[in-house]
Amino acid sequence: MQRGYEALLGCLSAGVIVGLIAILCHIRRRERKFKPSRKDIEVALASLEYEETTCKPMPIKDIYTATENLSPSNVIGQGIAGKVYRGVLANGWPVAVKHIVKNEHAETFLREVKSLSHVRHPNLVSLRGYCDGQEECFLVYELCINGNLSEWLFGKDKNLSWIQRLQIALGSACGLWFLHIYPEGCIVHRDIKPTNILLGVDMEPKLSDFGLSRVIDLGVSHVSSEVRGTFGYVDPEYRHNHKVNAAGDVYSFGMVLLQLLSGKRVINIMNTAMPMSLDKMASTVIQDGNVLEFADPRLNGEYSTEAFDLSLKLALSCTGHKKQRPSMEQVVSRLEKALEISMRDDAKHNSISIIESLA
Repeated sequence: MQRGYEALLGCLSAGVIVGLIAILCHIRRRERKFKPSRKDIEVALASLEYEETTCKPMPIKDIYTATENLSPSNVIGQGIAGKVYRGVLANGWPVAVKHIVKNEHAETFLREVKSLSHVRHPNLVSLRGYCDGQEECFLVYELCINGNLSEWLFGKDKNLSWIQRLQIALGSACGLWFLHIYPEGCIVHRDIKPTNILLGVDMEPKLSDFGLSRVIDLGVSHVSSEVRGTFGYVDPEYRHNHKVNAAGDVYSFGMVLLQLLSGKRVINIMNTAMPMSLDKMASTVIQDGNVLEFADPRLNGEYSTEAFDLSLKLALSCTGHKKQRPSMEQVVSRLEKALEISMRDDAKHNSISIIESLA
């Protein structure tokens, strides 16, 4: 009887050990799959396939064929410049085609082609080609089948886990860091917001819509420009001094990170008497000592409190005074730490659950 008990106990112990090993292996696989590598920032553009890196001019007939003559049933988005259509090229590539009325938005078209034609990174949407017609023009992108971040933050039938939110934040930060240290000059996006963060097959984030982007030459601290961008995401200091630099993108990213943490809009329009911006709401929560009240209720409390606190403070540092904001390299480093903490806590939680189920 004693031997039978010992054998049973041994089997249970072995099962727990095997289960823990399986969990750790699974977590490490997930980290390797989703965690963007710093090496991505330094990788040479020439290392990618020629077909993937070359932005080619395309005949207008190919555009119309791919989108079934701009069929209304293929519309997947609507922007200031025009509609965006789902399409399939002759080589089988699924694409998103932005239709631009040239007379009104020629500047946007030229800026996007110039900005994206040779810029490649896993966290930037890939520009496959373009078509420059007499009265209209088209930009042809890779198709990101999971839509944009806004749909997942505010859609009724969609939700993101805590780990997914951190991975999206980290990937987006990697894309911005790459732009800011681009060898030919700092590329400032100027319109970072959830609708401009597209999600690929594995929910990997890709920055899109470079219509407002500006390139700052090496050795130059800023360029002057009229205030452009989306209300709620525009750096307040830029609104006053009209100086475009990387710090403006950092501010916009901070607002997006606050949305990933809270699931809230950038402006609380429910309080019509005194609308409050999301960064001020977060600051008030921290001052009152109720940090976790800021968390998106749809997370159901399933997140690392340590990583949440770290991420919230990072977001507020991004939206603080320009001289005190972190660089995107520092943002990437802190988000990597938050993700590492979350993975560790996730592994612990799963281990405890297995042990309790076997007890």
